[in-house]
Amino acid sequence: MLTEAQIRERFIPFSGLRYSTEAFIDYRIPGCAPKKNYALIGPGVSQNPNQPVSLREKHGFQVGGVAMPPGKINPPHMHFTAEVFICTKGHWDLHWDFNPEPLKAEIGPGDIASVPTWIYRGFQNVGDNEGFMFTALGQDDTGGILWGPQTLQAAQEQGVHLTEDYRIIDEQLGQTWDEQTMRRLQPMTQQEIAQLRSWTPEQMGSRVVRHADLQWSSRALLDAALPGCGAQLAPVIGLGLSQDRDHQAPIGNAHGFSIEWLKIPVGGQVSLHRLACQQVLTVHQGSVAIEVSNQAPDPGDIEGNAITSLANGHPEGWDSFAMPPEVWRRYRNVGETEALILLTTPGDSRKTIDWVPAVISAAASAGYAIDANGYLALKRFTDRSQR
Repeated sequence: MLTEAQIRERFIPFSGLRYSTEAFIDYRIPGCAPKKNYALIGPGVSQNPNQPVSLREKHGFQVGGVAMPPGKINPPHMHFTAEVFICTKGHWDLHWDFNPEPLKAEIGPGDIASVPTWIYRGFQNVGDNEGFMFTALGQDDTGGILWGPQTLQAAQEQGVHLTEDYRIIDEQLGQTWDEQTMRRLQPMTQQEIAQLRSWTPEQMGSRVVRHADLQWSSRALLDAALPGCGAQLAPVIGLGLSQDRDHQAPIGNAHGFSIEWLKIPVGGQVSLHRLACQQVLTVHQGSVAIEVSNQAPDPGDIEGNAITSLANGHPEGWDSFAMPPEVWRRYRNVGETEALILLTTPGDSRKTIDWVPAVISAAASAGYAIDANGYLALKRFTDRSQR
């Protein structure tokens, strides 16, 4: 059982995030710096051993962030596991298929893009101010990052070298590169790059989920129809929490995690429930009281032993909370606007919500139940089924 202090440490306010501007070898390449690299959950793929990390606990995925001034570019690189960009501020061009000029897809606030594995990608802030994106990477061990040949060459021209074991040697800091004793990381050859899959703009476009195109469901949670609740879900990637049998995520291939949006109306809540797995909540808009109990509650409530974190989302900051598994939790919109929360949950299979008996009973009184397949249904039909 987690202590109150351990639960409170899982609250990650945006105002308390620390970053590194020297996480990768591109920090001296003209046009690429400054770039602020954040690591919220897990160390990510930073090549700087001094990268600050908010929470190192393994989740089956990793959450990071990046902020860049307008016009700055993150140059071509590759990931071996899923990489998802969640835009919260500004406008960005995602780059891929450098042949030699890149193909591009623009994303803006609230948009989410999943870049396929094993292709070179980059991005640029095309807005007028500093922009910010959260990132989600698949697996606890991502396998690292593979830079494109042109990126390694551009860094080398600035006196920055990357060794075979991913150490950065910076001659501008007085460090010495010795060609006789040090082994430089060897990039892919042009022949190997030519064998990678090409993605058309249309194909990549199918992996961008615009916030304006989200498919919200008011039948995604058992408690949604109950007084004082009213939350909705919109799936983005994979099989998540939704209890709406007609819900399908626009991006369905395995990522090692699912992503969906949760919307809570003013005065509404998601009632007391728990999951068997971890989950990361990021408040995009509004003010949300995240209530957690590290004790088994009496059926119905956690009053008296709730550990509450107030998480906020606004145009300049987005608070996160790393929810541990098997704890009872409730989310209440305590603000004056609709609350939007991004949910990232490990695993490619559907997640099962365990509601407290009081919620199940109240839903039954309203005529609803969860069927044998885990979806919301009219109780009068589930009661008639053969046993």
